[in-house]
Amino acid sequence: MKILAFGASTSSQSINRRLANYAASLVPNGVVTELDLRSFDLPIYSSDEEEANGTPKAAQEFLDLIAAHDAVVVALAEHNGSYSAAFKNLYDWASRIEGKPWANKPMLLLSTSPGGRGGATVIEAGKATFPRMGADLRASFSLPSFHDNFAEGEGIRDPELAAQLRAAVEELAR
Repeated sequence: MKILAFGASTSSQSINRRLANYAASLVPNGVVTELDLRSFDLPIYSSDEEEANGTPKAAQEFLDLIAAHDAVVVALAEHNGSYSAAFKNLYDWASRIEGKPWANKPMLLLSTSPGGRGGATVIEAGKATFPRMGADLRASFSLPSFHDNFAEGEGIRDPELAAQLRAAVEELAR
């Protein structure tokens, strides 16, 4: 299974990117492509920009990456209760090209944060909207208190949370 994994953040130290890549690595026989949102240089979406210059090449590249994979693992960063501006902008541009940008691909939706809610607000937004935009949402998982519950090279330290993520990964792989 070819898996596209990314954290919906442009931070070079993104904890959501780390969680997405870790979760994707748990898929049996998975071949993972790690996407870095920083590689997509896009103007801020507006209808005026689209009318004057068309859709940016980077938005089509994002859609092409989704199409080239069997499944998507995305971990949403929560910025003030919503998607990060960079992800929302890419998502908006991609949806102008393709009304269902997730292309009916199986998806594992994740979120994490340093706090105890683990990006609970943004993951609920994704769960509510991504299926309407073509995601075959198989499972979701939110990891609270990232720095307390995750260790590089180890993964999730808390056995109950680790089991929840494994079950979500199994749903993606089914």
